[in-house]
Amino acid sequence: MTNFSETQTHGRANLIGILWMTLAMAFFALEDALFKHVAQSMGSGQVMLLSGVGGAVIFWLGLRWRKEPVLAAVKSPVMRVRMVFEVTGRMFYFLALALTPLSATTAILQATPVVVVMGAALFFGERVSLLKWLAIAIGLIGVLIILRPSGDDFSLLSLLAVIGLIGFAGRDLASRAAPVSFSTFALGFYGFIAIIIAGGIVALWSGTPFVWPDGDTGLALVGTIFFGVIAYMALMKAMRTGEVSTVTPFRYSRLLFGVALGFFVFEEPLSPSFWLGSAVIVSSGLFLMWRKKPAPVVTPKPEDAV
Repeated sequence: MTNFSETQTHGRANLIGILWMTLAMAFFALEDALFKHVAQSMGSGQVMLLSGVGGAVIFWLGLRWRKEPVLAAVKSPVMRVRMVFEVTGRMFYFLALALTPLSATTAILQATPVVVVMGAALFFGERVSLLKWLAIAIGLIGVLIILRPSGDDFSLLSLLAVIGLIGFAGRDLASRAAPVSFSTFALGFYGFIAIIIAGGIVALWSGTPFVWPDGDTGLALVGTIFFGVIAYMALMKAMRTGEVSTVTPFRYSRLLFGVALGFFVFEEPLSPSFWLGSAVIVSSGLFLMWRKKPAPVVTPKPEDAV
């Protein structure tokens, strides 16, 4: 029988994990908002390049400090596959941030766990019950409700967030097979390298000339890098503190932060279909986590850092 002190310690660990997770989601939302702000003055590709370089340098310094090999992950075929999906997810998600409403892009991203469960069933042969398949279908319907493909105000640019979502889901699935020996600094370094590659592709494709950031834009760019790195580290801290099943649902707080920033900062309208679709996506994701069987404790990976 668990005594009172053990229960109290367990509850405190869960509370700390929840706080770290909420802080991570708030910082990811701030990173998204600052990126969208900077992209209004500079090309999206250039912003990706500069923010990717900044984050990669920080994590490279962390690798040097820990005396970890920088190129170890390149030798892993799984990590190379993960990098392809990471580049795809980063590129299209950041384009969606720059060209479409922040609130809608954030809401669509919340369907990532739903797509990951579907991918695990299709590619890894994991058993998925009929109720889970129903939840997956409902979650995808929630994405369609937000996109409103038959509506008069539908834009093909909305599909950028969907492609980004697929890229992140593929990255998460590849992360499941990645060696557990790779540290947070290693995965963080390669995550920001992916942003550099994505930015280079967008910059070459768009042909937008290089613009040197002014004072306000430069400060916002530094903020983008800062909040992105801190959010990544806070996410790892959250996943290592408390029960995963207790802490993980608070990832959906990112939707609240994203909606608030979109509404108050960018004055984005929030339609009834947006609220309905968001509620459907979050409900299906929470149901999938609730139905998830307890798994053995393993060293967590930054599968959902964006």
